[in-house]
Amino acid sequence: MKIAILKERRAHELRVAASPDSVKKFIDLGCEVTIETGAGTGAALHDTAFEEAGARIAKDPAATVKGADVVLKIQRPTAEEIGLFAKGQTLLCQANALTEPALMTQLAEKGVRLFAMELVPRITRAQSMDILSSQANMAGYKAVLDAVQYFPRALPMMSTAAGRINPANVFVMGVGVAGLQAIATAKRLGAVVHATDVRPDTKEQVESLGGKFLAVENEEFQQAQADGGYAKEMSDDYKKQQADLIAKEIQKMDIVITTAQIPGRKAPVLVTEDHVKSMKPGAVIVDLAAESGGNCPLTEFGKVVEKHGVTLIGHPNVPSRLAEATSQLFARNLLNFLTPLIDKETKALKIDHEDQVVQGTLVCEGGRIVHERVSDAAKTTGKEPTGKKASAKKAGAKKTGAKKGAAKKSTAKKTSSKASAAKSAETKQPEPAKPDAAAGAGQETKAPAGAVSKTTNATDSAGDADSSKEG
Repeated sequence: MKIAILKERRAHELRVAASPDSVKKFIDLGCEVTIETGAGTGAALHDTAFEEAGARIAKDPAATVKGADVVLKIQRPTAEEIGLFAKGQTLLCQANALTEPALMTQLAEKGVRLFAMELVPRITRAQSMDILSSQANMAGYKAVLDAVQYFPRALPMMSTAAGRINPANVFVMGVGVAGLQAIATAKRLGAVVHATDVRPDTKEQVESLGGKFLAVENEEFQQAQADGGYAKEMSDDYKKQQADLIAKEIQKMDIVITTAQIPGRKAPVLVTEDHVKSMKPGAVIVDLAAESGGNCPLTEFGKVVEKHGVTLIGHPNVPSRLAEATSQLFARNLLNFLTPLIDKETKALKIDHEDQVVQGTLVCEGGRIVHERVSDAAKTTGKEPTGKKASAKKAGAKKTGAKKGAAKKSTAKKTSSKASAAKSAETKQPEPAKPDAAAGAGQETKAPAGAVSKTTNATDSAGDADSSKEG
């Protein structure tokens, strides 16, 4: 089996979907690996490192993809890259499948089999394949370092002959993987760390890292987490109490790090303009949801700005700011995902369509979109693939007589009626609240070393932006 790794071409992307270690392991599995020249340069992984691991270096994207069975990428492919794919090739990447139905349709019509890695289900067996968690972990760490760069004071308490400097107060909003890593990093740097989330189980995780948990801990809060780790929708009264608490506490904070993102939707607002106005001069906000609309309406994507005396950081693609480390983690996720799909005898792909991980991530196959949620999104936007079956029906209709035409019309009406009824029934099904809808990166489930973490089996994944989500 031939595996190809393309160089990333989207803006702000420095990562690469392979590492020398993952290349060696693919070769040990009986695969041939080709990587486009310069693919790892942005991550300090040069061609020579991949050649030494056993990969062949290709001069351009066309030569890289030609003859490949599997193509590995970080980001979804560009239109030019899609043109290079051949029917039957398999692509693994972060595809933003839920938010880019037109792109999914293009890949389906090209005959590409697509596994969207952001849709890996939240089950124990798939944790080592979870790109969102691995990348969010590093984003949480980097968020603290970015804040320190613009914060005009030191984080730890310092006692000197000239007097004492008090420690900085750091407030992390959203206790998912990014949030937990931010808590751990800020604590190691000597800050006094506070955190909030609507899920009661996160309190133990925050406290295990030395943080102080902030929330209105009434009876409703204790019942806020549903089965599977999802957060229940809170009452208006609770929301008001929580908002009042945040408004009071945020005035005391020096650094605020927000991490809340919702799969396929705009990020929720956690920090309002009034909150920003009430903060100390020189305070810093790091908005990890900047790419999906921001947790603060004053955040400007891709910029560092100062408003009301507060610095707001809206860096794009935060995981790419640590490209070497995040590339290695992403490559390991892809390796762990692909290894069970490689037949030990034939060394070819062997897809088990009954497997939960395959069902959760397989978006396109056989010229059509096979993932239910992605298909629904494509239908809603009118970007559904044409499909061979529909074409065959249309051709057959021209050859039939008036009677067959009438019969077809009647059948179509009945089918349409049934479809409408099914769609109506489907619409009535309530959608569970996402765990991070109020103040947490619910797509993240693993905690950094030292945290007491309870596994969240949330099957929703973030396809919100190019990278993080993210983280």
